[in-house]
Amino acid sequence: MAHGIGDNFQQATQYERGKLGGGPLDWSRKPEPYKEYPDVPKVELDRPSQDGGPALWEAMQRRRSERDFAKATLSRSDLSQLLWAAQGVTATHGSYAFRTTPSAGALYPVETYLAVNDVEGIEPGVYHYDVRAHALDQLRTGDFRMAIARAALDQEMAYHANVVFVWTAIFARSKWKYGQRAYRYVYLDAGHIAQNVALAAVGLGLGSCQIAALYDGEANELLDVDGKTESTLYMTVVGKPRE
Repeated sequence: MAHGIGDNFQQATQYERGKLGGGPLDWSRKPEPYKEYPDVPKVELDRPSQDGGPALWEAMQRRRSERDFAKATLSRSDLSQLLWAAQGVTATHGSYAFRTTPSAGALYPVETYLAVNDVEGIEPGVYHYDVRAHALDQLRTGDFRMAIARAALDQEMAYHANVVFVWTAIFARSKWKYGQRAYRYVYLDAGHIAQNVALAAVGLGLGSCQIAALYDGEANELLDVDGKTESTLYMTVVGKPRE
């Protein structure tokens, strides 16, 4: 069987003892760890709860992929909780912030965006999660249900969900330290984040489904990212499951 791009990448990015390469890190060239939108409206979120909730083992037992959602508005507080579970700050050390999910080298290359369809007190539209402020950057307002569903490989669940999480990676943040092997790590980081959202959804009585089948270019266009320095990796739909 002929080797393809994926096969070649897997082989070319293997670590071998004594052949790791690399060298001292150039700290003056380290990319900024946060993406900022200083000129757009900011949407404040409720303070997330960090106590109580269902037992972890129970949440794991109950987690299932949900694709059929009821016509019911998602509460603003539930969205806040989901975002905190995804990438919320759990502790700070000087100017450094630790998050709810692990990241290779603590470089946090993944950015969280939302296509909001039906959330209490938040206009439908496209948003970016400001991790440090625990707030949303309002990028575009309007009905983007069809656009997000089309970007999600024409899957209707993205049209009917209350909100669609869209994760991108700013590759330079990881490549600064790990070179080409960084591409392995950004996908792992996105997986950690999506699993947290899936378990948080269970705890809130919500349903979620993870989507890796997507039209990259259409998703990138919706978020206004270039697809090269920053590109879409993964999605998760969240909504109230139909009973």
